[in-house]
Amino acid sequence: MSQTIGRLIGSGNVADVHEYGTRAIKLYRPGIGSEPAFREAATLATLADKGQPVPRVYAAAEFEGRWGLVMDRAPGLPLGRLIAEQPQHAPQALVEMVTLQLRFHAIPAAGLPSLKWRLAERIGQAPGLPAPRRDDLLARLEQMQDADRLCHGDLHPFNIIGPPGHSMVIDWLDATAGQPSADACRSYLLLRMAAPEFAEPYLTLYATRAGLSRDGILGWVPILAAARLTEGIGVAEQAELVRLAMAD
Repeated sequence: MSQTIGRLIGSGNVADVHEYGTRAIKLYRPGIGSEPAFREAATLATLADKGQPVPRVYAAAEFEGRWGLVMDRAPGLPLGRLIAEQPQHAPQALVEMVTLQLRFHAIPAAGLPSLKWRLAERIGQAPGLPAPRRDDLLARLEQMQDADRLCHGDLHPFNIIGPPGHSMVIDWLDATAGQPSADACRSYLLLRMAAPEFAEPYLTLYATRAGLSRDGILGWVPILAAARLTEGIGVAEQAELVRLAMAD
């Protein structure tokens, strides 16, 4: 690994991404061990071998005291920036997002962790909720229909890089096997918090293209809102998520 870690490309809750020669390097936060790096590397390797639009991984190792992945550098800009800088392209960007998501939802992913198990774990730890409400949500989750489809777990326009039709999907640390409607609800919830003007158009487009009811997707909102409370989000978003998690 003779390359020098270059300029910062992007930053998230658990990792930073830097230039690394002609490739990119994703460095997890100090203190995060090797397991997430190898888990994400395995997911990306499997998907890349299947011809899916994801970065190919070349190394998973420790770099300057932090675990990281060397991978393809995604071309172009995130769809989130395209929408912000050229709002007229928003409808095309949402079509790209839904098209990619439906492509992933068609893939069996039985080897990945269970989405319902992960949600249950997070709801059990969710701050700001009374214990009886956590119990109610866990019981509701248990009753939700399960599936074994590939769920990205964090799909939003800033995790889709490059122009529509030639984009690459990044950040697969939260990939699971589960119910597509839950994964779509997660995307809806992220958009509702960060870019509310796109949340309803996304939901309508996904529901129409997937042949699902909007109500079926929205039924996951309290569950997904409660689970997200464990992610170290800001105070304003936390208050709104608590409200959604408490709603029937």
